[in-house]
Amino acid sequence: MSDFAAADASKVSSEQSPWPVSRLSATLKDWIERLGYLWIEGELASIKIGPSNMFGELRDLQQENSVSIHSWSVAKIPADLKQGDRVLALIKPAFWPKGGKLTMQVVEMRKVGLGELLERIERLRVQLGVEGLTSAESKKPLPFLPNKIGLITGKDSDAEKDVLQNARLRWPDVQFRVIHTLVQGEKAAPEVISAIQTLDADPEVDVIIIARGGGSFLDLMVFSDENLVRVAAAANTPIVSAIGHENDRPVLDDVADLRASTPTDAAKRVVPDVEDERHKLTQALQRIRLRVEDYVSSQEGLLAQLRSRPILANPFTFIDEKELDLERWLTSLRDRLSQSLDRELLGLGHLRQQVRSLSPQSTLDRGYSVVRDLNGKVITDAAKVAANTKLMVKLAKGDLAVTSAELATKNTK
Repeated sequence: MSDFAAADASKVSSEQSPWPVSRLSATLKDWIERLGYLWIEGELASIKIGPSNMFGELRDLQQENSVSIHSWSVAKIPADLKQGDRVLALIKPAFWPKGGKLTMQVVEMRKVGLGELLERIERLRVQLGVEGLTSAESKKPLPFLPNKIGLITGKDSDAEKDVLQNARLRWPDVQFRVIHTLVQGEKAAPEVISAIQTLDADPEVDVIIIARGGGSFLDLMVFSDENLVRVAAAANTPIVSAIGHENDRPVLDDVADLRASTPTDAAKRVVPDVEDERHKLTQALQRIRLRVEDYVSSQEGLLAQLRSRPILANPFTFIDEKELDLERWLTSLRDRLSQSLDRELLGLGHLRQQVRSLSPQSTLDRGYSVVRDLNGKVITDAAKVAANTKLMVKLAKGDLAVTSAELATKNTK
C-alpha cells in the first residue's frame, strides 16, 4: 500500500464507515515492516538465551521505556550476555496482527565495549569544543564568598561529608542547599539534570557543586551524558565538577566552570579560608598603615623644605620687594611728569607771548584805537561816515562817544 493509498484509506475510516480490526492490524503491520532493519542501543532488563533462540527485554538508557526482543538464531548473540549489560542490537520490528503484539526480532547483538564508549565520549568532547562550550571564554567566574552553595551528590555519601566538613572548617557560616540524587546508573542523569535546573533557578544559590567520590569508568558514565553536560553548560550559575577521577575524566569536567580533583578540593576552591582571609586582612592593613606613614612623612619633609625657603621664612619679603619697585616706578613717573610739565609750561609761555604780540589790546596800548558805529560795526573808511554821525571809539583803556564832523580832506587814490 502506497503513502497516497494509506492516506486515502485513512480518510475512508469514519464513524459511519469504521475499519475492521483486521484492517487496522494489517495497516500497522505494513507500516512497521517498512522500517526495515534498525540499530538500537539500550540496557538488558532481562534476557534468556536458549540453544536456538533468545527472549528478553531491552530498556532505554534515559527514560522509562522498554521493548520486547527475541531471536530465532543465536549465532550472532554473545552467550555471556546478562541483565544490566549495555548493548547494541540490529533489530527488525515486527507486528503480529493476530495478537496485536509488537516485538523486535534481533538479528545481531553485541556489548558496548569501553573502546566504543570512549570513542563516543571523545566525539562529544570535540562537538562541544566546536560549539565553544569548553573554551576558557565560556567559563563563569566563581564568587569570592557565595551566599549559598548548591550541592548535588549521593545521599550519605563520603563526597557529601567531605564537601560539607571542609567548607565549614574554612568558613563556619557557609550555607548549603543539598539535593541528593543517584550518581550512577540509567536513572542518575535525569535526576542530576533536574537538580541542576532546580538549583540554577534558586536566586540564593551562587555556585553549584556536583560531587562524587570517584569510581570506575562505567560508574562515571552518567557524567558524560550529553543531555546532562549540555544542561550544565547552559546553566547561569557557575558549576564546579568534583567527580574525583583523574583518569578517563568525564565530559562534565570539560564544560564545568571549574574542575576540582576531589570533593575536598572543591570545598577549598569554592569557600575561602577565614584564617587566611584574616591574615591577608592584617597584612593589607599593615601595608596601608606603612603607606600612610610614608606619605605623611614625605609630606612633612616637603612642608619643611617649603618653610625653609625665603619667601616662607619672611612672607613680607615679596611685599617689600614689590614696594621698592613701586617706589622706583612712582619716582620715575614723577620725574617724567615734571619734565613733561616744564616743557609744556615753556611752550605755553611762548604761545602766550605770541598771543600777546598779536592781541588787539597790544595795538591799542601803542596808541591805536578802534572806531565803531552804534551797531558795533568797525569803521575802516572815513568816506563812508556822514557828518554828525555818532561813533564809539575804543581806546587802550575805555571807550569814547564822539560825533563825526565834516571831513577836512577827502580820500584820494
